[in-house]
Amino acid sequence: MNRRLFTILTALMWLALPLTALRYAQSWNALPGAVATHFAANGHPNGWMSRTTALSYALGVTMFVLVIFTAIALVILRQKRAIENSSIAVLGFFYMILGGLFCVNQGIIEYNLTGAPVPIAPGLLGIPLAIVIFTIIYLRAQRGSPLPETPILAEESHGSRAFAVLFLLIAIIELAAAYAIPLRGARTGMALSSAFFLLIAAHTWSGFNYRFTSAGLEISTLGYRLRSIPQAQIADYRPEKWMALRGYGIRGAGKTRAYVWGNDVVHITTHEGEVFLGTNDPARTVRDLDMMKHSAHT
Repeated sequence: MNRRLFTILTALMWLALPLTALRYAQSWNALPGAVATHFAANGHPNGWMSRTTALSYALGVTMFVLVIFTAIALVILRQKRAIENSSIAVLGFFYMILGGLFCVNQGIIEYNLTGAPVPIAPGLLGIPLAIVIFTIIYLRAQRGSPLPETPILAEESHGSRAFAVLFLLIAIIELAAAYAIPLRGARTGMALSSAFFLLIAAHTWSGFNYRFTSAGLEISTLGYRLRSIPQAQIADYRPEKWMALRGYGIRGAGKTRAYVWGNDVVHITTHEGEVFLGTNDPARTVRDLDMMKHSAHT
C-alpha cells in the first residue's frame, strides 16, 4: 500500500462521525425522551439518557477514538517511507473497532425504536478477532528468511514468570465472565479473549528463545520463529537499560523490534534496523554474540 492510499483510508475513518449523527437524525422524532443507552449482561437496559445527551455521548466517544487512531496513523506516516503489512494491519484494526462501535450505536437506536436486542456481541467478538488478525500480521512482518542449518553455538531464553501469572489471572477472569454472560455471541468473544491471554501467559512463561549459530541469530517463542538475523547484517551490539515506559513483550514498528520482558537488553544495530534483545544476563548475551561473530570468521 502506498502512502497516499494509507492517508486517504485514515481520513475516511472520520466518516464514522457523520454516519452516526445521520442515523440519529433519521430516528430523532421516533426516539423516546429517555433513551436506553446502558445494558446489563442479560441485555436488559439499566441506564438512560435524554436524546441530546445520548447523541452527544455517541459522537464524543467516536471522536475520542478517532483522535487516538488518527494520531497513531500520522506517526506511522511520519516515520515510514513505505507502508508495511504491519501498518496496514493497524489500520484494519482501527476500522474493526470503529465498525463495532457504530454497530453498538446503531443497536441502541434500534432497541429504542423496536425493542430489538442490542448487538453487543459483534463488538465483544470483533475486538479479539481484530487483535488476533493484527498479531498474526505483525509477527510475520520483519521475520526475514530462515537461516541455513548450522550447529547451535549457544542458546538463551528470556521470559517473566510474574507477567505469566498476571496474564493467566486475566485469562481466568475473562473465562469466568464468559461463563456468567448469558448472551451466546458475547460468551464467544470473552472465550476468545481468554484463550488469547492464555496463549500470552504460555509465551511469557516460556519466554523468547535465542539461538546463536555461525549463520546468525534466530529469535523464536513457543516454537514459532519471530526473527532471523544473519550475522553479516549485525554491525554493532551493546548492553543497555530498558525503560518500563517503552513497554514489554514484542515492541516496535517498521525496522525496529524489541523482545523484552525485563529491564536489561542488548541493543543490536543491523544494516536493516534496530533490535533489542531482552536478557537476564547481558554479559552472557554479549559473549554469545561475540562467539557467533568470531565463528563466522574461522
